[in-house]
Amino acid sequence: MAKLKTSFFCQSCGTNYAKWLGQCTSCKQWNTIVEEIIQKEEKQAWRSASSEAKKVAKPLKINEISTSEEVRMNTTDGELNRVLGGGLVPGSLTLLGGEPGIGKSTLLLQISLKLPYKTLYVSGEESQKQIKMRAERITGQTDNCFILTETKTQNIFRQIEEIEPEVVIIDSIQTLHTEYIESSAGSISQIRECTAELIKFAKETNVPVILIGHITKDGTIAGPKILEHMVDTVLQFEGDRNHVYRILRALKNRFGSTAELGIYEMLGNGLREVSNPSEILISNKDNYLSGTAIATTIEGMRPLMIEIQALVSTAVYGTPQRSTTGYNLKRLNMILAVLEKRAGFRLGAKDVFLNITGGINVDDPAIDLAVVAAILSSNEDITIDKDFCFAGEVGLTGEIRPVNKVEQRIHEAEKLGFSTIFVSKHNKINPKDFKIDVRMVSKIEDLVEQLFG
Repeated sequence: MAKLKTSFFCQSCGTNYAKWLGQCTSCKQWNTIVEEIIQKEEKQAWRSASSEAKKVAKPLKINEISTSEEVRMNTTDGELNRVLGGGLVPGSLTLLGGEPGIGKSTLLLQISLKLPYKTLYVSGEESQKQIKMRAERITGQTDNCFILTETKTQNIFRQIEEIEPEVVIIDSIQTLHTEYIESSAGSISQIRECTAELIKFAKETNVPVILIGHITKDGTIAGPKILEHMVDTVLQFEGDRNHVYRILRALKNRFGSTAELGIYEMLGNGLREVSNPSEILISNKDNYLSGTAIATTIEGMRPLMIEIQALVSTAVYGTPQRSTTGYNLKRLNMILAVLEKRAGFRLGAKDVFLNITGGINVDDPAIDLAVVAAILSSNEDITIDKDFCFAGEVGLTGEIRPVNKVEQRIHEAEKLGFSTIFVSKHNKINPKDFKIDVRMVSKIEDLVEQLFG
């Protein structure tokens, strides 16, 4: 029997140490280094029939390497295809993370029931009966989906050899364990070794593997940071559980852009793709109240219209409150300082609350102009016309700076029936090229004069 070996790992970043330390020298976290048993046998977890006779790779000149467009597998889900860059790449490893109860398992089970490929859904958290009950709620039953409840990788690979699936889904990577590592499931060494076995399987068989990963209280995927480096694609499924809308983002994608965004609506029978998110992010009210403005933002290649709500009131206590939902609090403080210094609005003694409807987070600086309009509308208690929208960045000197892809933003506003859009005067566009009324402003004073003058 091999000698028992132990090592020390940081549970935050996965760094290996020869002895215990109080603080990790890599990620600077305290009390995250724990001892784990390591006893890896000299065996192969996955060995294909052709791996023995595999040729040794030789270096080639870059001009001699033949290139061909990668054939992708259609997931039959338009939002997931968009985020992945066109579909699943054969032999790729995709990691999907998100908060508990956000809908990760529902999303992948729903996709596996609709896939035209033979799919093996492996669950280490739920029984087959539980998965069956969930599948009955989701529309689109199929004979191509196989359900396996197993946590040992060797048994999973044995079933894979018998079924020969075209897609493998693992729920979740933190529940798997291999017999070649003696530490418990979910430990650093187990997660790393199980992922390495799945990568070897995916690359040798050209079968795409999708993993579900747990996240920590900070919102990062649990386990070593090397887990995100090992996989090809990292997806984040997020949203407020108090809202019905869910957002799928790509944090890393070796086969496409990380700027794309997928939006779903959580219903009783599963997740519904939202093809026109602008309609759900704008309140359908006949009478608009003060403190509301519509902003145009860009997520990847998709323009969105979002509603900004602001509430400005006299501070009851000594210190004024500043609160945001879906918007950067520091940027709000900066905009309030610009309004007070450059435009003369006395907001230092007032409470300011800002909310982006729909439960989404937006980092696009192009919504600054709508934030200013909403704050001033609430402060003056004057309603902004519901057919007005805004696209511009606010600088520290009070100027309205140009934003990228302004033509797409204008076309989206035009398509949704808005009559007027406010943009920066420094944008190199001709307002006469658009059917919508494009108003060019250069300073906050210009915006105030046109809205409230």
